[in-house]
Amino acid sequence: MSAGKNLIVFDTTLRDGEQAAGTRLGVREKLELAMQLARLGVDIIEAGFPISSPQDFEAVQLIAEQIKGPTICGLSRAIYADIDAAGKALKNAKKSRIHTGLGISDIHIASKFKDPKYGRTLKDKKANAIDMGIKAVKRAKRYTDDIEFYCEDSGRADKEYLYQMVEAVIDAGATTVNIPDTTGYAIPEQFGRLIAGIIAEVPNAKKAVISVHCHDDLGMSVANTLAGVKNGARQIEGTVNGVGERAGNASLEEAIMAIKTRKDFFSIDTKIKTQEFYKTSKMVSEMLGIAVPPNKAVVGANAFAHSSGIHVDGVLKNTLTYEIMRPEDVGSPETSVVLTARTGRHGLKHRLNALGYKMSEAELDQIYQRFLEVADRKTEVFDEDIAALVSTEMRTVEHTFDLQYLHVACGTGTLPTASVRIKIKDKDEPATAAACGDGPIDAAYEAIRIATGQSPKLDLYSIKAVTGGKDALGEATVKVINEKGIRFTGRGVSTDIIEASAKAYVDAINRMVATVKEKKTKK
Repeated sequence: MSAGKNLIVFDTTLRDGEQAAGTRLGVREKLELAMQLARLGVDIIEAGFPISSPQDFEAVQLIAEQIKGPTICGLSRAIYADIDAAGKALKNAKKSRIHTGLGISDIHIASKFKDPKYGRTLKDKKANAIDMGIKAVKRAKRYTDDIEFYCEDSGRADKEYLYQMVEAVIDAGATTVNIPDTTGYAIPEQFGRLIAGIIAEVPNAKKAVISVHCHDDLGMSVANTLAGVKNGARQIEGTVNGVGERAGNASLEEAIMAIKTRKDFFSIDTKIKTQEFYKTSKMVSEMLGIAVPPNKAVVGANAFAHSSGIHVDGVLKNTLTYEIMRPEDVGSPETSVVLTARTGRHGLKHRLNALGYKMSEAELDQIYQRFLEVADRKTEVFDEDIAALVSTEMRTVEHTFDLQYLHVACGTGTLPTASVRIKIKDKDEPATAAACGDGPIDAAYEAIRIATGQSPKLDLYSIKAVTGGKDALGEATVKVINEKGIRFTGRGVSTDIIEASAKAYVDAINRMVATVKEKKTKK
């Protein structure tokens, strides 16, 4: 059965995704997510496993009644009671599907059908399993013509037996046959051959859509899904963010964006509105309480972020140098340059321009050196940090004194002491000094007064965090008064608040000295 020009997308976030350990969705949460999945444009929403609990039955029933557009699906085992529960829950759906099936690997059959009533030998049990599958499909036909049959653990099943099961359930009326790699055991090349073999060897395979449902135990769920598509599968199953049992399911956003981005290779597309991926991912993460890793493909916080100088330089010249998708294609915030010690001058200059700062190459050199000092101490340098650096470094005043070194020692039962080294303009040797104080900042200020030979009175002192987090820049502001009662303001920034405080004090002294020099020059 041809799926047409587009691949069918089967979302099981509300069923298999919710089976992730430590998660649970309420009825209303499932409905809200189903609404978003409909906006995303998935073809089928597997809303739940109706017989598993009264709440899951209610959720499937509510979604079937209220969601328009996608086909609403309910899961069941190849047991009449399960199938009947699914049929009743889906009764009011405009388009419904029952997804039924059983385990077909020797491991599953031998373990699940131990009771002699299923047969005494493995051969007998396997024959009875096929009969159960046929009966399950026929039972489901009482409720809908859209029936999907899953051959659980196909990844480890005997190939010839799998062929027999697929042929039998299609003959019984299954319109879709799901070939799950339930345990994430398959390798892409092997799984692709398995799908190709089913299509080529099962006589009635073209009467049904072949679907793939892969798990991520070995980290290959998306690769196996894509191998299935390349070899003729025309329905893919997965979850948003790849959530699900154990290591999770194939991530729909990754598989679909791979198919969209490499349409030249897969020669097929989907009807998915990919611009809804980022929003959908956020909803799933928040509702299930499972954080999306920053490096997660397509929807992770770093998916369109660049910090390396080579990458930043390239992407600023042409995004295609390091991006194969556009952030707007998945509804993600725009490409961002993350400022770190590796960003480089071009990246810093771009951010400064974006923030409205225009400066000469000499000024950029000055800011860049301070930027590197800060970036070596912080994970990321934010816009607020840049603004603080500019406000302190680019204030046009002659620097008579530059703080080159600061060391402070303090603690419980210890007298706070500080030592400084100050570079003085027009002098070859820097001035050094050490002093004690009531606290570390008082000690640092006293040492600065000794080294500079300047003793303005401290009139105001304040410190604030420029950004959040433990590595935030601290911005210190001081006001000093000279012997004539004139006030001068100094600022300093650093990830170390004592260093920021010392820089602010030196800045205020520089302003005081520069004012005196200006007055002498005018005379």
